[in-house]
Amino acid sequence: MNQLQIILIGIYTLCLLYMTLFSMVQLNLLKAYRKQKKNKKPLEPLQEEDHFPTVTIQLPIFNELYVVDRLLDNITKIDYPKDKLQIQVLDDSTDETVGQAKIKVEEYRKQGFDIVHVHRTNRQGYKAGALKEGMLTAKGEFIAIFDADFLPEPDFLKKSLPYFNHEKVGVVQTRWSHLNEDYSLLTKLQAFQLNVHFTVEQAGRCEAGHFLQFNGTAGIWRKTTIYDAGGWHSDTLTEDLDLSYRAQLNGWKINYIEDITCPSELPVEIYGYKSQQFRWMKGGAENTRKLLPVILKSNLPWKTKFYSAMHLMASSIFLIIFWVALLSVPVLYVMDDLNMKATFLGFCLLGTLSVLSVFYEANVVTCWEKQPLHKRIGNFLLLFPTFMAVSMGLSFHNSIAVIQGFRGRKSSFVRTPKFSIIKSTESFAKNTYVIQKIDWKTWVEVLFLGYFIFAIGLAISIEYYSFLMFHSLLMLGFGINFFYSMRHLNLKG
Repeated sequence: MNQLQIILIGIYTLCLLYMTLFSMVQLNLLKAYRKQKKNKKPLEPLQEEDHFPTVTIQLPIFNELYVVDRLLDNITKIDYPKDKLQIQVLDDSTDETVGQAKIKVEEYRKQGFDIVHVHRTNRQGYKAGALKEGMLTAKGEFIAIFDADFLPEPDFLKKSLPYFNHEKVGVVQTRWSHLNEDYSLLTKLQAFQLNVHFTVEQAGRCEAGHFLQFNGTAGIWRKTTIYDAGGWHSDTLTEDLDLSYRAQLNGWKINYIEDITCPSELPVEIYGYKSQQFRWMKGGAENTRKLLPVILKSNLPWKTKFYSAMHLMASSIFLIIFWVALLSVPVLYVMDDLNMKATFLGFCLLGTLSVLSVFYEANVVTCWEKQPLHKRIGNFLLLFPTFMAVSMGLSFHNSIAVIQGFRGRKSSFVRTPKFSIIKSTESFAKNTYVIQKIDWKTWVEVLFLGYFIFAIGLAISIEYYSFLMFHSLLMLGFGINFFYSMRHLNLKG
């Protein structure tokens, strides 16, 4: 065994150890999550005789031609005293959405709603800039924020506000549910992953006393918390994560309420989904660069520092996955050359079982609980390996985002287009906002598809099968990615 072979296998093993550590952190959150499920005590919604604080609802929108009417029709159905409610439509649009929103706002203003249309033409600071400008005229003691594709239930405010049950509770975040989960395999996989974040991860962190996050929408801020934390900053692509951590560093608490759900629309085409992933992954890395040094230098307990670091660096897991995938082919060749068995990598099974347990709890036990058991098990057996494959297939794309974030390379806030598509019979083919071309990253992903087809052929030819399942999942993941890229491109034509 020469030095280069030792270094290669060493780097590969270290990457796998980090992935296993990441999975064990998730398993620990699962333990906390199960504890809170036993201990949680739902609070009663506000009643007529209770005190109703003033609330400002902020609706940041940008070119939302297909959903802006639905959004405003829904928000004005919220059951709350009109004299205690202000609605701000924070509109940075550059298309017909502006006129459409103005008409709708005027319609509801005549019905007695305190509703305003704030249109900016410079889009400075993107969503963070719009929210910051809205704060200048916000009347509410509390600020509720909803993105254009979210449709809160009429009793949302009455159910959520009681959870500001302590003066240091600065945020109440609720769980996202999915209007179009069953639209396609792509939407099912997105819901499959988001269900984990909005059950095990968020509720587990809340129960364990770790830092968690406001998710940018479907939540309420205490206005004084926003000001105390320094207000909205636009120097990262995930301004919600940034403000959440700055608030918690100042001693504020985020209450995560799993039992209050807010329906939302998932991206139905691959380009919108990948642009969302890119923004989230890059924003996570940007916030790691910005906030992690502050956290490590703080007087927080070491446990809080550790879990905060793992949370902020969560997007980095794609960088590790990509390196593991890339190195696996030369590692395969080296291990065969040295007649090494892969049994020393058996610790990876612990990580896989941890991830499987987390996804099972979030989906089969929790979010799908109303479905027959046999259907839940069948869906899980289909979606779990497919999700693992697709996640691997996104590793190159998301790694580019993470690297850019760590390097401090700035880019514009590319919002996820919404189409108001719920039923599987509906099409987005003629939608104005659909992206019209494949970018260079997709063509590189095609090369990786060929790379892992080669890896499978190599394993068969040399009869070394330890990596066969892994390479098959990688081939499937990059293949699904390419399939949807071509299919949705053809729809544009």
